Amino acid sequence: MRSRGVREATAVVLAAAALTSILTYPLAFKIDRVGRVDTDDGRWSIWVVSWVAHALTTDPVGVYQANIFYPQRNALAFSEANLVEGAIGAPVWALTQNPYTTHNVVVFASFLIAFAGAYYLTRYLTQSREAAVVAAVIFAFSPFTFARTAHIQLLFTGGIPFCLLAFHRFVDRHTIGRAVTLGVLLWLQALACAYYGIFAGLMVGLGTIVIAATRGYWRQADYWLGIGLAAFVSVALTFPFFLPYMSIQRSTGFARSLDDARMYAADAGAWLASAAWAHRWWLPWIQPFNEVLFPGVIAIVLGVAGLVIAVRQRTDRELLLFYGLTALLAFWLSFGPDAGLYTAFYHAIPVFSFLRAPGRIGIVVVLCLCVIGAIAVRQMMQGRRRAPLLTGALAVLAAAELAQMPLGLRDVQPLPSVYRTLAIQPPGALVEFPYFYNRGDFPRHAYYMLNSTSHWMPLVNGYSDHIPREFRDDVVPLSSFPTRESFRILARAGARYTMFHLNMYDVRSRERLKERLDTYRDYLRPLVQDGDVWLFEIVGFPN
Repeated sequence: MRSRGVREATAVVLAAAALTSILTYPLAFKIDRVGRVDTDDGRWSIWVVSWVAHALTTDPVGVYQANIFYPQRNALAFSEANLVEGAIGAPVWALTQNPYTTHNVVVFASFLIAFAGAYYLTRYLTQSREAAVVAAVIFAFSPFTFARTAHIQLLFTGGIPFCLLAFHRFVDRHTIGRAVTLGVLLWLQALACAYYGIFAGLMVGLGTIVIAATRGYWRQADYWLGIGLAAFVSVALTFPFFLPYMSIQRSTGFARSLDDARMYAADAGAWLASAAWAHRWWLPWIQPFNEVLFPGVIAIVLGVAGLVIAVRQRTDRELLLFYGLTALLAFWLSFGPDAGLYTAFYHAIPVFSFLRAPGRIGIVVVLCLCVIGAIAVRQMMQGRRRAPLLTGALAVLAAAELAQMPLGLRDVQPLPSVYRTLAIQPPGALVEFPYFYNRGDFPRHAYYMLNSTSHWMPLVNGYSDHIPREFRDDVVPLSSFPTRESFRILARAGARYTMFHLNMYDVRSRERLKERLDTYRDYLRPLVQDGDVWLFEIVGFPN
């Protein structure tokens, strides 16, 4: 039995790797030199995985002391920490010191985990390998997932089905080991993506009530003790990693308002939007849309067929009740505060104050369709002599429907040589210019963050989900450095190096910058003036 399980797991991983290599082309073929460097969120994503991987291999205790917004503390907690992603990437970083290889390996792994999670969940629930294969393809390569390639944490959907698998295994046999496993998986999903950790926790909570009602577990003490143990393990393990976020919330009052959630709620068009080649032709007809949530034609057809079969048969009604109700509630929540349910959850569940994008719960609907659709696939394949061939054909058809390769990855340009010089200088805080000061331009600081992976000096610049007040207060006077006021700010921050990207200035601003640099030349020692990138060391501050 054990060898059979190993062979099956090997086949699952190899199938997932082959499909991922094809459907994410050219990721696997240029893994060390491509990335979503066409977007600032994409640059941030590469930086954060590399930072966590670097910290875990050099100073794990200081992982939250990210090298941005210097001298702010716990700067990693200004957004998703991506600790699981960094841990996966840590061996790659240790071997290559290449942020693109590190990030792309983690991206590749996210698709493998999603495929395996959906496979083993539906395999357990339907006892059908054929159904599990089709469900894994639909879930792992959904349009929702491909729309998140610039956000590494949102690619880690695979923890949700693994959490549900652990839950179903526990309700079928109430053991301490299975309860602890459920708690650990919920914890890992929360560290990989807080959104999905909350979604998985809500699904387990709803499932706990549904199973208690359908199986009459209301009075079974071991059932409730096991669920309580899983919750305790999850919260206890998560709590230390959540402390930096609590500290920031106390000191800054940081929280998401209902108006924030309203901005990122799904609209009707979002549920028809997809970038897959098979779906793009109808996009002009559904404008405007503000999200990508379409599950796919095959997913919907199989989901409806599975619903009909489950209603007619008694064996899958519990499954239909749980996943059908979950899909309905997730669909409702995706429309945000104006639809009502999200507002009720916001006031009733404290962690909702950290969330901003209700539309992201759309991945739960995709998973529910996969589970219910697996009932239909199992029915289709039962008793058929050519079931493996039919399963392969259906899986290929599903993959073809969802395909949208090549992904929007860009070839990486070589870093200016000045960064190599900086990397061998004594440690010190760096500030890079232009210092983008318009609120809409704050994400452009991610360019400097990504470049910092070559030296890991503390960086006064920064971009994240939460922008600290000190940064916002200082951003305008710093943008005109060097001036007496901006020198005072950098003295307070303890900055040592400044770098200017002259090619990012317009002609008039560049000339004014050179005039100011000449005025304050006694305080700035040139280290490198290589083409359009100039590096200085601050050797003094004007009174």
